[in-house]
Amino acid sequence: MELLPREGVMLMQVSLPIIDGYLPDKYGKYATNDNKYNGQPSLSFPIKLTDLPIGTVTTALVMLDYDAIPVSGFTWIHWTAANIPATMLEIPEDASQNNTFKMIQGRNSTAGGLVGATDPLQTQRYAGPQPPNKDHMYSLYVYALDTELPLKNGYWLNEFYQAIDSHLLNKVRIDFLSRK
Repeated sequence: MELLPREGVMLMQVSLPIIDGYLPDKYGKYATNDNKYNGQPSLSFPIKLTDLPIGTVTTALVMLDYDAIPVSGFTWIHWTAANIPATMLEIPEDASQNNTFKMIQGRNSTAGGLVGATDPLQTQRYAGPQPPNKDHMYSLYVYALDTELPLKNGYWLNEFYQAIDSHLLNKVRIDFLSRK
């Protein structure tokens, strides 16, 4: 886990359904066809949050694959979500596709020029791991924020980083693997 240093701030806790360091297959490349959209894994995993800092209004998350750099030439964005109410301490499985609470989602890497997908049900949702060359290490960042961000569905990751400037209370990183 990684925390941005801030004096007097307790480290929030994030729990994922990780087994022996790996994300279960149903959330990635080996998902069943009914858990894929356009051939891509679409069933997002549940996330449990505890010990949010005092003053947290919303949380946000970003899932990245740095092991994609040798394959695609850049870090692959798998999921971005923001404006998750601080009262939502258990983000349920499949929240990305069946968003039953107030959460906005940004674009993943399928929306970029390399893939060029245009369907928001693919480009603005969870895009599960599909490591092509080896088991990849994924990083999930969870942010505690003191405001609702001025973003709309379909935002780009750089817009998210600009929006959280001066609003970040806490940040945690969890790394996990997904198999080739």
